[in-house]
Amino acid sequence: MKRYALSSIDLIPDFIPVLGLLDDLILVPIGIALCIRLIPATVFADARKRAESAERRPANRVAGAAIVLIWLLGAWVCGMWLVEKLG
Repeated sequence: MKRYALSSIDLIPDFIPVLGLLDDLILVPIGIALCIRLIPATVFADARKRAESAERRPANRVAGAAIVLIWLLGAWVCGMWLVEKLG
């Protein structure tokens, strides 16, 4: 199921070949461009400064590894549950 940023109503349903996905390909970038134009210049400049300073922060590799391990553990638990349920 696809989620939309502005509305859950799709102008052309996706099951219609080519046209169903083409409207998404056109409308989503137009919506993003419109949102960017509506942001005041001072707010946009401040957000860019914050983003640039966030890029320079050191990455916490221990926290990243912990998150990956938690996801792997969760996948393993789900896999074991499926094996038990189906087998």
